[in-house]
Amino acid sequence: MITLDADAALVLFSGGQDSTTCVAWALDRYQRVETIGFHYGQRHAVEMDVRAPVRQALLSAMPHWAVRLGADHVLPLDMLGRVSRSALTSDLPATQRTEGLPATFVPGRNLVFFTFAAIVAYQRNIKNIVTGVCETDYSGYPDCRDDTVKAMQTAVNLGMESRIVFHTPLMWIDKAATWQLAHELGGSALVEIIRHETHSCYQGDRTREHDWGYGCGACDACRLRAAGWAKYRTCRTADPRGAVTEL
Repeated sequence: MITLDADAALVLFSGGQDSTTCVAWALDRYQRVETIGFHYGQRHAVEMDVRAPVRQALLSAMPHWAVRLGADHVLPLDMLGRVSRSALTSDLPATQRTEGLPATFVPGRNLVFFTFAAIVAYQRNIKNIVTGVCETDYSGYPDCRDDTVKAMQTAVNLGMESRIVFHTPLMWIDKAATWQLAHELGGSALVEIIRHETHSCYQGDRTREHDWGYGCGACDACRLRAAGWAKYRTCRTADPRGAVTEL
């Protein structure tokens, strides 16, 4: 069995709030941190466009992390968008629901992402994979569930004869606590990077800036991010020390 570097992590990095927080979480814990993103046939490329500026902003604001942040990997997975239709990969109404799932659900997306991330981690001698999936504040995607991640970890390790570990630091916290976690990891500098540099909007809207960041303000991603910001700000106003457990 291959021995992987336990002090190295690969972060699934989309350029959004959650994955940026996860990059900071990994940089706070591991000596070598690499990132990975995917071109999977998404309708807009905004999230991919902001990835490099976000990484650079992290290095500029937190120079002590510069020595830890390593390579960024971007994989072309366009076939996923061709075979897995959703409002994110084709011209379907954002309000359409199929079998109770959100129209933005891309069937199999995270399963594919986890698999390819594990392959890259294996080849790069990285033991830890970090992903920002969450059951508490999410849009109802079944491939964001804790059971899904645990099942994928088991399958990957059985199939690759490895001991890769999947980490989900946001799994049981809401968006307000995610904002708070960012503040604990990188202070107001990291919060400002997430507000102004990251992108979560399903519509790919970078023309409208709100208190919580850029976005259309109406899609599920924007509504969750906005509500989390409002709760986070309320809690910090009431108690500037505002621990995650108090949210």
